[in-house]
Amino acid sequence: MSVILYALAGLLLICLIAGAAVALRVTWRLTHPERKPVDMDPKDFGINHVQSVQFESREKHISLAGWYLCAEQNGCSSNGKLLIFAHGYSQNRLEPHLPALSLAAKLLDAGFDVFMFDFRNAGDSSDSLTTIGLREQQDLLGAIDYAASVHPEKTIGLVGFSMGAATALLVGGEDARIRAIVADSPFYSLQEYLEENLPQWTGLPRFPFNWFIMTLSPILLGANPRHVKPYKAVKLAEKPIFLIHGTNDATIPTANSERLYSLATDSHSALWLVPDAGHVRSYALVPDEYASRVIAFLEKGMQKKQLR
Repeated sequence: MSVILYALAGLLLICLIAGAAVALRVTWRLTHPERKPVDMDPKDFGINHVQSVQFESREKHISLAGWYLCAEQNGCSSNGKLLIFAHGYSQNRLEPHLPALSLAAKLLDAGFDVFMFDFRNAGDSSDSLTTIGLREQQDLLGAIDYAASVHPEKTIGLVGFSMGAATALLVGGEDARIRAIVADSPFYSLQEYLEENLPQWTGLPRFPFNWFIMTLSPILLGANPRHVKPYKAVKLAEKPIFLIHGTNDATIPTANSERLYSLATDSHSALWLVPDAGHVRSYALVPDEYASRVIAFLEKGMQKKQLR
């Protein structure tokens, strides 16, 4: 009998080690997505006033790269407003499925300056772990610091996509320098999102691999995904938030934005569910309507006096 028990214990130990090894491998892959090249030229979108910039994340030793796009050649922004873009997971400043430069061109025409940059481990920025909104908050804070130091006279808004949308809510919800936030396809809570959607990311069965990954990922990241809670920032944000979500989003379901909108406290906040659009595909589906709605929201929302 004892031999059988030892054999079962040994088999269980082998299964645990194998499961942990698979989970660590998957976590490593998720935190090291393949870098996409910055291979689009702003001039191809009619954008001529481009400043290439390098700046620091709030986290030490992380250098970030981007473009500052001027609405006007002399002095930049004709309306005194600056928008910082925050891209999605495994993307870069181009967000090529929009593409972000196309949206930027429309915003520039409306008089907004646009600041596009690459998060850590993306585009031309420093190598590091991609943490799906956890440490990326330090990068976005670095971008805000840079923009505020170079153009202190401008009011600042955030425009984020997917992971970048969640990061924009987390940072912009608490940073008094941010007047308004546009969040396209954000998640409500990273912990909840991963627990529900890891199988489609990894191709592995929910049991037992969800448990392995959620248990081991904080060790690899040096921080816990449980701390990435956009909903808490939305509750605290005393500023307008425009949530955009496609009704056919199979990556982050629309319920995420609906739940976030229910927590928004500013009366100028809005939710737009775009029929038939997939994940961060609303602009590609209806670009003119998307741009006009975003511009109208920002023109009104960024005029609103900060409450704190």
